[in-house]
Amino acid sequence: MFLFSTKSELQAYLKPFRDANKAIGLVPTMGAIHKGHLSLMEQSLNENECTVVSIFVNPTQFNNAEDLEKYPRTLERDQEIIKSLSEQIVIFAPSVDEIYGGNTVAQSFDFDGLENEMEGASRPGHFDGVGTIVSKLFELVTPNKAYFGEKDFQQLQIIRKMVDKLHIPVQVIGVPIFRATDGLAMSSRNERVSTEGLKKSTFLYQVLLKAKDLFKSESISKVNAFVENEFKNNPNFELEYFTIAEEDTLKTATSKDEAHRYRGFLVAHIEGIRLIDNISFN
Repeated sequence: MFLFSTKSELQAYLKPFRDANKAIGLVPTMGAIHKGHLSLMEQSLNENECTVVSIFVNPTQFNNAEDLEKYPRTLERDQEIIKSLSEQIVIFAPSVDEIYGGNTVAQSFDFDGLENEMEGASRPGHFDGVGTIVSKLFELVTPNKAYFGEKDFQQLQIIRKMVDKLHIPVQVIGVPIFRATDGLAMSSRNERVSTEGLKKSTFLYQVLLKAKDLFKSESISKVNAFVENEFKNNPNFELEYFTIAEEDTLKTATSKDEAHRYRGFLVAHIEGIRLIDNISFN
């Protein structure tokens, strides 16, 4: 396993791969590595000759200072988990100053409105922060392929939009959500939820599955009403939002069109922790 904390060290290591036109894969993470992250790394290992995993809690994508402060930082444990998968993975774990050079400010991006839907509406500036760090990593690593989980589906679509608009020569790969055997979507935030809370959180996936089934025969408004009622009857959760959106535009759908693909997006809070999940309805 290779661990670098500076841009110069990483680029020096990657130069022979670039010079020999060997494929480089990038898996950007904020650490607290779990099996979902490992599924991204496995795909990169299978498709590239070098895999870089970045571990960086990016301050410019947090609009809640407390959330940033509490975000789990477990670099030593992360290294051991990654090493157990492959000793050939390159870990890049820089400081904030190494990335931002003392100017910790997000760039402004135009994602053609994708940034204003769902997460963007409730977390202003969040996707400018995401675009900033991902574009910096793309410039630094110059990967052939970059891997992102579909659990953050809006983020995945926004990165695809950024790559397209800025003509960045990288293939963005969306990897299906990795779920525990009980259906719970793997997330770094799960670490902040109690064991009992995690058992209760399987409710999120169960609701999405029922909503998907209803979507086949019922109107969108009826599906929405069903989900809202399910949460009203479950005192363990506070529903922040549920929406059915068209996958390409991420705009909330009010009616169905067979030519479009739809996805259900869910955000809810348990024990004060914000959990997200989604499922394809097609």
